[in-house]
Amino acid sequence: MDIKSPEERSRNMASIKSSKTKPEMYIRSLLFRNGMRYRVNYSEIIGKPDLYFTKYRIAVFVHGCFWHRHKGCKYAYIPKSNVEFWKEKFETNQTRDRKVADELKRQGIRCLIVWECTVKEMIKNHSFREMELKRIQQFIVTSKKSYVEL
Repeated sequence: MDIKSPEERSRNMASIKSSKTKPEMYIRSLLFRNGMRYRVNYSEIIGKPDLYFTKYRIAVFVHGCFWHRHKGCKYAYIPKSNVEFWKEKFETNQTRDRKVADELKRQGIRCLIVWECTVKEMIKNHSFREMELKRIQQFIVTSKKSYVEL
């Protein structure tokens, strides 16, 4: 049973943004402060990535753990009401994410997924932030991998 009324739940869900989210803005700011330059929500690339590094041909997506179903994450829970709707919605999101990643790979564009829970930990923990920032920069500049999730 949901703790919110259907009207409250609808209002909450309608207020969730798809771009300029706090985790996305945090990653954008962090990378920009460290000299990385990118395009934002670049519509010429399939999936309209949150960040696109034209020089390196890298698409960066900052995914919410709830919406994109981060495996094993405490934020990727299933709401208690309207369970079938949510299962179908999440499956559609995951299918779309896989198709986008496959198409980017086919086009020779590397893909980096930064999960919301990683960003939350980066905000809380300075040493973790520095370690993850280094991993992001290494992926962008030197890595040959085509797909990485952090």
